[in-house]
Amino acid sequence: MGKTEITAEPGIPQIVTEREFEAPRDLVFRAYTDPDLIVRWLGPRDLTMRWDRHEPRDGGRWRYVSVDPAGHEHGFHGVFHGAPSVDGGIVQTFEYEGVPGHVALETVTFTEADGRTLVRSVSGFQSVEDRDGMIASGAEYGVRESSERLEELLADLQGR
Repeated sequence: MGKTEITAEPGIPQIVTEREFEAPRDLVFRAYTDPDLIVRWLGPRDLTMRWDRHEPRDGGRWRYVSVDPAGHEHGFHGVFHGAPSVDGGIVQTFEYEGVPGHVALETVTFTEADGRTLVRSVSGFQSVEDRDGMIASGAEYGVRESSERLEELLADLQGR
């Protein structure tokens, strides 16, 4: 099983996340762009997700809602910049609706070597305070659990 590396350098308003998956790049990219697959891995296990909108194209919008066990809903939305592609990656904005106006720009790339794919996500925030707020919200837990769930999904899709 891979290990999720999360880096947040002091004083720099960004978070870099990396994890290698035992799967080809095309399959990992599909897991990142197919809404039927995304709901199977994105977010902590105790939350359920529903898509309200998913338009993976230049200028396309996305929005999903996570629901906790008590029924509380947490909305997230953004806009795709450029057309997502396995070669060019995914560039999109990310905004948690519980803290409107604090927008991050995320870039996700997929690099394959020897049948394994390194996923690298760089999230740039408007300020160090916004970045620190994201960290304080428990995002690290969600990122790590999502990565574990994605690894399980990729294994299942490959019949392992």
